[in-house]
Amino acid sequence: MTFRPLLQFVQQKLEAEFKGSQAGQVDPFKLQQRIERIQHELPLVEDECRKLIAAKQVLIDKTKKTLVANRATISQLQEHVGVTLCSNEYDVAYSSFMKVLTEWNDRQLQSDDRDYYPADEDFQKLLSSIV
Repeated sequence: MTFRPLLQFVQQKLEAEFKGSQAGQVDPFKLQQRIERIQHELPLVEDECRKLIAAKQVLIDKTKKTLVANRATISQLQEHVGVTLCSNEYDVAYSSFMKVLTEWNDRQLQSDDRDYYPADEDFQKLLSSIV
């Protein structure tokens, strides 16, 4: 004989009775359940965020390699054809690209130096930079 259905019935009755006595008020039982669920899900979300950041870094590295190689090829073609070249200082798109890469790399180096989880605002910045 199993007591599981009986225990579930008793649990449901107690929950219904508690809800009736707490009508219109915050249910501490549900709050506790929600807190436990969030505590369980938070490490999973953090892990997924870290995976996204790592994937973003891989994408940035590949993009950097491709764009720099393409720029070098275009420069060689321009030289070959005899077109005047634009130096790095005057190439706004290239300068902006390199600035963004430098900022990203600096941020990554700073976060790699930490042996602890990032502060909430740092974590929010990392999450927003993913989007």
